[in-house]
Amino acid sequence: MTPESSDSESANPPLQREQDAIPETGAAVIARHAKLAPPGPGVYRMFDSEGQVLYVGKARHLKKRVQSYARGTGHNNRIARMIADTAAMEFVTTNTEMEALLLEANLIKRLKPRYNVVLRDDKSFPFILIARDHPVPQILKHRGARNRKGDYFGPFASAGAVGRTINTLQRAFLLRSCSDGYYEARTRPCLLYQIKRCSAPCTGEISEEAYGELLDEALGFLRGESDEVKHRLRALMEEASEAQDYERAAGFRDRLTALSHIQSHQGINPHTVKDADVFAAHQEAGQTCIQVFFFRAGNNWGNRAYFPRADKALPAEEVLEAFIAQFYDDKPPPRHILLSHEIAGQSLLSAALELKAGHKVEVLTPQRGEKRDLVEHVRTNAQEALGRRLAEHASQRDIYRRLAEALDLEEPPERVEVYDNSHISGTNPVGAMIVAGPEGFQKAQYRKFNMKGDDLTPGDDYAMMRQMLTRRFSRLLKERENDEEDKWSMPDLVLIDGGPGQLSAAHEVLEELGLTDINLAAVAKGPDRNAGRERIYRKGKETLMLEPRDPVLYCIQTLRDEAHRFAIGAHRTRRKKGITASPLDEVPGIGPTRKRALLQHFGSAKAVSRAGIADLESVGGISAHMAKTIYDFFHERG
Repeated sequence: MTPESSDSESANPPLQREQDAIPETGAAVIARHAKLAPPGPGVYRMFDSEGQVLYVGKARHLKKRVQSYARGTGHNNRIARMIADTAAMEFVTTNTEMEALLLEANLIKRLKPRYNVVLRDDKSFPFILIARDHPVPQILKHRGARNRKGDYFGPFASAGAVGRTINTLQRAFLLRSCSDGYYEARTRPCLLYQIKRCSAPCTGEISEEAYGELLDEALGFLRGESDEVKHRLRALMEEASEAQDYERAAGFRDRLTALSHIQSHQGINPHTVKDADVFAAHQEAGQTCIQVFFFRAGNNWGNRAYFPRADKALPAEEVLEAFIAQFYDDKPPPRHILLSHEIAGQSLLSAALELKAGHKVEVLTPQRGEKRDLVEHVRTNAQEALGRRLAEHASQRDIYRRLAEALDLEEPPERVEVYDNSHISGTNPVGAMIVAGPEGFQKAQYRKFNMKGDDLTPGDDYAMMRQMLTRRFSRLLKERENDEEDKWSMPDLVLIDGGPGQLSAAHEVLEELGLTDINLAAVAKGPDRNAGRERIYRKGKETLMLEPRDPVLYCIQTLRDEAHRFAIGAHRTRRKKGITASPLDEVPGIGPTRKRALLQHFGSAKAVSRAGIADLESVGGISAHMAKTIYDFFHERG
């Protein structure tokens, strides 16, 4: 892929123009870019006058596509608005249209342009991993890059689904789930062996060869050979029973029961769909829900509902097509993808996913049979999920409208930021910011602040609040001054967990930064810290106390409690790191390997600090230069 720009002005957005000049936008600008657009396949980006990306698109022939935008007529309202806002364009050429589709999906997910369909709340999916970097393989949940040696099975719709499946697989196949370090340290079987969820290869209760047989059975089950595995276990159970080895027979019976338990809790187990993702879209009230079901090896591994950001005028098939390309940007596609709607670029999408996956990917819209029934079932789930979301949003927006009335705001807030801090006697202080709005908590926007500075008195909550707000809003102002992407939007309402002191400290910060138009309130618990008797403080206004059962009070409590939960979690993480930290971590040039060698040789960091240079040099991996560095570090500190 080769980046190309139509002129120097569009290559470095935002546009560099005279400060008093009005940036030119519209079809005339696009027409000038069209003259220099490359003729082959590729991706184009449209920018507004401030350098923000408006739209990312792909084309088999870039020049013709851009020329079509330059025409002043024949466009719907959405495209007409986009053309009117366009002040510059950029192009990236690709070798094929399939590459252009994959690049387009990646850029849309990363840039989130205003006029594109955007996949929101896209969290990575968990997998089951049979790790093979140890002589006795381990079964565990895995999320993220698949760079560990082993067999991966998934995706699963949620971590809970993976956990339940692993627990049941342990009962059925007695595979170990402990870490390698824990495994090597065992001298007797752990509790999992006692409750018949592990075969205890760590202490020789089962040989590695016999454990390998259990592993092969588990792999066969996960690959869809469930009937063969169950038939073999049933035969072994009958054989043990005939030999009057009833304890062994009972063990096979329990394993069969566990396998049946997995399949009975999967809801749908189609006969003709072995390895597929099923997508169905439903539209209502200007919103779109896309429901996804995952089937692997003939088993249903869960489902998830998505609500992509899209123009209300876009039909369901266009939203679905854009969604799927982004969905597989960071996920391996299965061999079959079933859709509820026929999409225009079905063959192109199939070819692009084949290029990405390295195997054949069939994208189809079934018209009859079990596959069609399955798609209809997924569509029903999409309809129900969207109905629930609309009902929740209606009530949530009503709560935010009432919140605005209670706090004398001009209009209901779209973005609420809540701040809290956590520490124990001033140690490991951490500040936390959570973000919420009518659509719920926006967890991708949460931030934590590790409090720092010699001038910060331990336990000074007011100073912590000042530092946290100063860092947060100074960064926002800096981004705006430099015309950078606005990562943290300006809030409509800021809630502080605290009383008049915290409120005063927050007001001082905002006034110093010139942000006096931000609505600010502090929420303090009532006498004896009773929930339900909270007092809400606002500068220059009377203290507000809401009725204990007022929905607005419940909303404020929920926001405050979420901030408190996030702050405590961040504090515990920092405290845990502090507990496990070693003085050796601060020595220049000391990594995990040298640290381990020193601790194994001397027994403790304190003993290392007392060692002489000659003793340090005797440790494997410690050179004369490194020994002097370690010695100087501890003795200079002392």
